[in-house]
Amino acid sequence: MKTGLKKRIDRAVGKAIHDWNMISENERILVGVSGGMDSQALLNILFSLKKRAPVNFDILPVHIDAGFEGSSAKALETYIKDTYGVLKIEYKDYGIRAHSDKNRENPCFLCSRLRRKRLFEIAQEQGCKKIALGHNKDDIIETLFINICYAGRIGTMKPRQSFFNGTLDIIRPLSYVEKKNITLFGQMFNLPEFKNNCPSADKTKRGEIRKLLETLYKHNKHIKGNIFRSMSNIAPDYLLETKNDRYPKST
Repeated sequence: MKTGLKKRIDRAVGKAIHDWNMISENERILVGVSGGMDSQALLNILFSLKKRAPVNFDILPVHIDAGFEGSSAKALETYIKDTYGVLKIEYKDYGIRAHSDKNRENPCFLCSRLRRKRLFEIAQEQGCKKIALGHNKDDIIETLFINICYAGRIGTMKPRQSFFNGTLDIIRPLSYVEKKNITLFGQMFNLPEFKNNCPSADKTKRGEIRKLLETLYKHNKHIKGNIFRSMSNIAPDYLLETKNDRYPKST
């Protein structure tokens, strides 16, 4: 079972990398490490892939500590350096600033934006043209519904997205892997998960959408796959047009 799961995940990751041309010869890839199971699995898989891939590439794990009390950053630093030999870690106050009295309405947005901005800067400083993040298939589906329900638009994260006129790409090698398989992978290979001390960790819109989707999945095992496939099977003729305000907003 252990070998079978690893082979399935390796195939899914390999297909995502191939489909979206994620890794090229002699690239240095920054890997964002949060300490959660997704990023831990991503690191494990990428370092394993590095040993047998037909192209040469380098990996730079990076962790940005958001400044919350009781941070597990030191334990994470010890584990990553002992396991993979390299880690760049920075201690910031992004989480504290995001949860200040001036920003109570949407702390997650500000904290995420500040951390993402710093990752972009580090990538440029370190000569990395790619940033790999641990978002999985479930994350992509949830983001679609978050945008529909809370932003009034149809869109999600792509397995590969370009920024700054193509000078930097974000890649998501786990895009074809379901969250449950990543969790099982982590358990089978004894990957540690480091606690997220963010006070908003269990109070997010993503959590609300996840519960909604889990209810749907229980009724029909094909729903998750259908939703994922629908994002690349769009029928534009059956979407509302906004030209000349043809369709007024609901009241």
